[in-house]
This record gives sequence, C-alpha cells and structure tokens, in this order.
Amino acid sequence: MREGSAPLIRREDYAAPAFWIKTVDLTFDLDPAKTLVINKMTVAPNPALPGAPLRLDGEDINLTRVLVDGEPVSFRTEAGQLVLENLPQQPFHLEIRSTCAPEKNTQLSGLYTSSGGFFTQCEALGFRRITYFLDRPDVMATYKVTLKADLRKYPVLLSNGNLVEEGKLEGGKHFAVWEDPHPKPCYLFALVAADLVRREQRIRTRAGRDHLLQIYVRAGDLDKTEHAMNSLIASIAWDEARFGLSLDLERFMVVAVSDFNMGAMENKGLNIFNTKFVLANPATATDVDFGNVESVVAHEYFHNWTGNRVTCRDWFQLSLKEGLTVFRDQQFSQDMAGSPSARAVKRIEDVRTLRQLQFPEDAGPMAHPVRPDSYLAIDNFYTATVYEKGAEVVRMMHTLVGDAGFAQGMALYFERHDGQAVTCDDFAQAIADANPQSELAKRLEPFKRWYAQAGTPRVQAQGSYDAANQIYTLKLSQRSAPTPGQ
Repeated sequence: MREGSAPLIRREDYAAPAFWIKTVDLTFDLDPAKTLVINKMTVAPNPALPGAPLRLDGEDINLTRVLVDGEPVSFRTEAGQLVLENLPQQPFHLEIRSTCAPEKNTQLSGLYTSSGGFFTQCEALGFRRITYFLDRPDVMATYKVTLKADLRKYPVLLSNGNLVEEGKLEGGKHFAVWEDPHPKPCYLFALVAADLVRREQRIRTRAGRDHLLQIYVRAGDLDKTEHAMNSLIASIAWDEARFGLSLDLERFMVVAVSDFNMGAMENKGLNIFNTKFVLANPATATDVDFGNVESVVAHEYFHNWTGNRVTCRDWFQLSLKEGLTVFRDQQFSQDMAGSPSARAVKRIEDVRTLRQLQFPEDAGPMAHPVRPDSYLAIDNFYTATVYEKGAEVVRMMHTLVGDAGFAQGMALYFERHDGQAVTCDDFAQAIADANPQSELAKRLEPFKRWYAQAGTPRVQAQGSYDAANQIYTLKLSQRSAPTPGQ
C-alpha cells in the first residue's frame, strides 16, 4: 500500500469483538456549537478473548470523562480509538462523557445541523462521530435516549423506539425520553431535533395491535405527504399478510428533509428521508415520482425486519439486508400494480434498471461480487451489484422454492436469527433447510457462487428437433468472462 492510504479490509479477517455492549443509555444536551453527550453502557467481556483491551471507535469527539463502575480510569487514544485496559472480566458499567460540534460537521455523517435542525446519519460508520463506541454491525444493544434542547428552536425531539416521557425544563428547554426495546447495531441509531409539522394516522394491524404512524416535514410541505402515508400503511399491511411480519413498535415515524444526504435510511422506528422520496402531489409530481415514493417508503419499512431485527454480521454482508429488501419492495410494487399486465410492466422496469446500471458495472473495471472479499472504504460499497444483482440472487431462490417455500424459508430465517447479526450464508441456508426437496437445497453450495463471482454470465442456447419422435432438445451453457481480481 502507498503511505497514507486506507488499510485493506478483508472478509476472511473477521473476528468477534473482545467485548459486547448490551445496553446503551444516551443523554444529549443539544447545542449547535457544543453538544454534550453522556453515554452510559453495560459492557460484557467476550469469554473467548479474556484480558484483551477494549477499543472504542471515535472521530472528531472531545473526550472529557471515562468511568468504569462509577470510578475514573486511565485510558489512551490511538489511531482513532479509545483504548481501555485491565477491565473487569464480568459485565460492568462504562460511562463516557464527550462533546461534539454538530454545526461544524460538514460530512453530514454522525450528528449534524442543517436548516436550523439536528439530524443524524450513522450508516455505515457515522456513530463514532457521536460518541466512542464499538462501531460495527455485530454489536447489538438496547437503547434509551434522552434529548434536551431549546423548546422554541427545536419543538420536535425524536429518536428510535417508543416515547416514554417528555416535559419542560428550566431555561426555556424541554426534554423527551425514547426507549427502543429491540437490540440494534449503532448504525441504526437516529436523532432528530427540529421545527417540523406532522401528518399522523392511527391503524390497527392484523395482529390486533394499535399503532401511531407519523410523517414529519417542514412547514408548507404537509399537503404533499398523503401518498407517502398511504404507501406506509400499505407496506405495513402487505408485510403482515405476505410474511406474517408485524410492526413491532407503538409508533413508526418518517422524517423528510431536503438536507438529508442519502435517499433514505431505515433507522429503527425513525426513518429519515430526503424529501424527494416522500413529497408528492398531483400538482407537482409525475407518475414516476409517485411510484418512487411508494417503492422507497416500502423499502425502508421492510428493513424493519430484513436489516433491523436481523442485521449484518459485517459490512461484507451488506446484500443480506439490501438485496433481500430490494427484492421485497419489488414484490410489493408488483402486488400494488394489480393486474397481470401492470405486474409485467413493473418487472420490465426492474430488469431495465438492472441492465442500465448493474450490467455496465459488472462489465467494467469496478466489477465486484455481490459479497466482495475486500474493500478500502465501505462508502464505496453501496452499488447496483450489491442492491440490484443481490435482489436477483434472492429472486432465483424464490423461483427455485416457490411462493410458499420462500415464505417458509423466511419464517425459519427469523426463527433462527431474530435479534442476531448474521451472514448471506445463513439466509441461503434457512431458505434451503425450509425446502429440503428443492433444487436449491440439493445444490446449495454451487448456488452460493452467485455471491462470490463477479461479472454477467453469457448464456448460450442450442436447440434441435427430432421430427420422427416429436422431441425438442434444448441445451443451455453458461460462461463468465474474467473480471478484475477474478
């Protein structure tokens, strides 16, 4: 490597952390110039790595205090990590106090300010810009979050999960306490503090539970949120009917702001969107706009299970959540289309996107497998191959086992792995094990080459007809050309 270049991250080098974080209690005293973050964690050592130091990731953070079980401890920082040694070999309480400057965060990764509000974006490595943490997807914890801010400037205070308390404080401030009962990796953490208005709707699901749905937008945009709300309601109903996956929180929130630097993000219970994929009304939006809103709202909601309840062991498994969820939102959009011809048109659109975006990627110098073996920067990993080709790999599994078999495989997947961080292999194994007589189960190892082989295969067909016996024989062969690194 050249001096100063980023280290190469290899999938084969994955190792479990020396410690696990079980619970997180965060308190934010929000100020654009200097936000105080108090991070109280329950930390458990990994018995397989006794005596190893705890290395917490951090970036652009001013560290002020570190306590272990209430007592100050010595520490050092090196290579962007806070290092703690000689820690208890049983679960202990770790408290870290630090400050950050959201108004100076021009990366829009972590906690930042924009247009007078606070927002977060933590996928893939943004949480380390908020507090020192094990910033990796296989560390899953339950979160309690207390937000404090100026009531006049930031009347809306949101975070993941269920609202458990709110009220006023001295000095013109107010607070809100949010609690997420479901373990999640830190990349799914979200915080919003801003002056927003909302559209809300109460629903009752098939499971017989009542939920509050809310869409928050800037003042003046409320009239453009009806379609997004209807799309969210339809997504919730579809996932429950198709896969038996129910909404698992008291409320589900969507925040749409023009200064969000991604299309949308599936933070647990608090999805943050760019306005492009939420705002639509007949006066300003096209049919394509309406379709995109429906698809993206569905995609982020479907992540609630395929990505949030079961997440990725490491970032090499990104297609585990993205390819699967793209497939699910494609199926949803086809079902919403209704008639067979409309469903076919939707499938043609998806294939056209694959051919226009992913095929050139697979044919050029940036070709890579659905699950690459190495990367320099995870931000370069969000590609048409991981998403669209990954969805086609899932679609092939669906084709091999059928609608009912795929639903059985999904059920087994969640039965085995709910609340875990797993791999693409775990998903494929669950689909195969739920359908032991299928061709997928019989040839699972060869099938999994789709995760490892880059490039678009070239298929050749040769046919011959035996007129005397009225038998037509079709021979198919498949070949993949060499690709970079393969």
